[in-house]
Amino acid sequence: MSKRELKKFLSQLSKEQLEEQIIEIYEKFPPVKTYFNFVFNPNEENLIKDAKLKISNEFFPIRGKRPKMRRSVAQKFIKHFISLGVDPFLIADLMLYTIEIAQILSSEKVIKQEPFFKGVLSSFSQSISFMIEKGILYDFSARVEDIKDVSIAQNWNNSDEFIAILERFEY
Repeated sequence: MSKRELKKFLSQLSKEQLEEQIIEIYEKFPPVKTYFNFVFNPNEENLIKDAKLKISNEFFPIRGKRPKMRRSVAQKFIKHFISLGVDPFLIADLMLYTIEIAQILSSEKVIKQEPFFKGVLSSFSQSISFMIEKGILYDFSARVEDIKDVSIAQNWNNSDEFIAILERFEY
C-alpha cells in the first residue's frame, strides 16, 4: 500500500475506527509502543542515563565477572536513539562516553585483543561524522581532543589513526 492509498483509507475512517486502529497497532507491534511511549513521555535524560549504566556494565561488570567489552551494546542504543529522534547532543554524549569508558578500562587493564582497539577507532570515526552532520562537533571538541590524547598516552598502536581522523575533519 502506498502512502497515498493509506491516506485515502484513513480519511474514510471515523474517529473511533482510527482510535481502534492505532490501539491495535500499539498493542501488536513493540516498536510502535516504544515510539509512542517516547513521543508522549520523552524522558531523554533517563534513557541516556540507563544506556550509560548498561554500557559501563559491559566494561566494568557489577558482579565481578570479566568485562565483555561489546561495542555492539552501545551501537544498539545509539541506533535506537537516532531512530527515536533523541537530541543529537545527548546522542553525541553517549557516543563519546562509550569511547571514554573503553579507554578507562584500557588504562586499568592490559588489553591484547586487536578488535577492541579497532572497534574504539571505528566508534570514534562514527561519532565525529555524526557530530559534523549535526553541526555540533565544536561543542565536543575538548572531549574529542582528550580521547585522541588518551590513545596516544596509552600507546595504542592505532593512535595515529585517531590523529588522522581529526586532521581530516579539521574542526
